[in-house]
Amino acid sequence: MKQLIKAAKALSDETRLKIINLLLERECCVCEVMAILGISQTRASRNLGILQNAGLLKMRKVGLWALYSVDPDMGQPAAELVAAVGRSLAQDEAAQADRQLLRMAAPRVAGCNCCPPTLAGPAAGR
Repeated sequence: MKQLIKAAKALSDETRLKIINLLLERECCVCEVMAILGISQTRASRNLGILQNAGLLKMRKVGLWALYSVDPDMGQPAAELVAAVGRSLAQDEAAQADRQLLRMAAPRVAGCNCCPPTLAGPAAGR
């Protein structure tokens, strides 16, 4: 039950719901979260940290860069909560607009200053 309470608390914030929405689409770095949601680096990192500490996200390092994704091993209670959030956000126009922006920016946000060129993909040259 502790994990479920921790997950519910982590998801009780609009910014964190928006971040989960993006990460249900694909893995993102902090700068992508910042760019799509229009938030500061501090706010993005703080909220990613809260979600990670709640056991909802995993982070992998590529050189100096941290890439976040939904943790497939988060445990059943939290996974069911995240799945319910995903189903709800699938019906939300603003959430779907954010995911569309992320898809258009795939694989990384054009002009990203923190992603290495190998992560920036073809969009980086624009």
